[in-house]
Amino acid sequence: MTIAEKIQQYVRKLPSSAQVEVLEFVEYLLAKSVREKNSDWTDLSLTLAMRGMEDEDLPTYTTADLKVVFT
Repeated sequence: MTIAEKIQQYVRKLPSSAQVEVLEFVEYLLAKSVREKNSDWTDLSLTLAMRGMEDEDLPTYTTADLKVVFT
């Protein structure tokens, strides 16, 4: 018996209100999985975009360079 079949077997025994909670939790897990997958691609894209920047001479900025200061 697969894990999905075991879950179905247990869910069938629950009252419908609890089944709704299980459904909402499964939807949450799916959304979380998609976010994590997208996060991996975002991290990779950022890494590739920033590649080689550590070798660049960047200007040093001070507070005197600020045009607007928020306090």
